[in-house]
Amino acid sequence: MEITRHFTATTFVVHQDKVLLHQHKRCGAWLPAGGHIERDELPETAAVREVKEETGLDVTLYNPDTPLFPADAESCQLHRPMYLLLENINPYHQHIDFIYYATAVTHQLNPAHGETDRLRWFNKTELAATQMPTNVQVCAQEALTLLGQKD
Repeated sequence: MEITRHFTATTFVVHQDKVLLHQHKRCGAWLPAGGHIERDELPETAAVREVKEETGLDVTLYNPDTPLFPADAESCQLHRPMYLLLENINPYHQHIDFIYYATAVTHQLNPAHGETDRLRWFNKTELAATQMPTNVQVCAQEALTLLGQKD
């Protein structure tokens, strides 16, 4: 049987010294906000949109690159994701996931109707003590190190 692949965008959101995760409705794992990239949508736009839908937060994406040139009529530099992951969803389906880090100016959550209410802010100690996929644990810790409020 053929494997199908979809493009997705995932964002680890940091506010002060905590990172936001939600407990996924179907699999029960703690995961960052994210979802499928819509047709003709830029990955960075999908990342911000998914966070807004799932959490109600407006975020600023972290850009690990220094802009090389100003945007003009010919081209603009996109936000490079921190990572690109190939994730096995089931034996016949994979996600090509653009992983972003972002900051929020508030911790007040307001998910859209129908979205999960199983959202939680984790500090580094709570992350380490919570069962979650290895890639989520590693990225969440790194996002806090890069973007979290320093002690």
